[in-house]
Amino acid sequence: MCITVSTVSLIVHIFSFFYMYKDPHINRFFSYLNLFTFFMLFLIVSNNLILMFWGWEGVGICSFLLINFWYTRIAANKSALKAVFINKISDIFFLYGIILFILEFNTTEIPVILCLVPFFKKKSHLLLWITFFLIRYYFTLSNFGIFW
Repeated sequence: MCITVSTVSLIVHIFSFFYMYKDPHINRFFSYLNLFTFFMLFLIVSNNLILMFWGWEGVGICSFLLINFWYTRIAANKSALKAVFINKISDIFFLYGIILFILEFNTTEIPVILCLVPFFKKKSHLLLWITFFLIRYYFTLSNFGIFW
């Protein structure tokens, strides 16, 4: 997965360089883009739910910064605020799922949770937690609500 993210990021960086080479704020743009890549890699290598949440938050903040790069445009401001609003709603579901996992398994380590899941007796609670995580990803990845 790291190779995939790094390859796509390299392609985006190359395209962005040739697309924005005349822009006076190219340094700021590439700072945001590099930070986005860092948080995306941080997200996929984390083996802890708290670190994963931190990675998602970083990706969300960088998305806001990249969407709002030309901050003098009203459409960019509105789109960035909508993206942040949808991300924060979905973060509530993600945090609720993390809290439920902590209360049940007493850990945030993903490998430990995966080892304990077969021994979990309350399958309805497990389904509820998975639903919270899926709602979070649905909101974030599909940008649900941005086109209101």
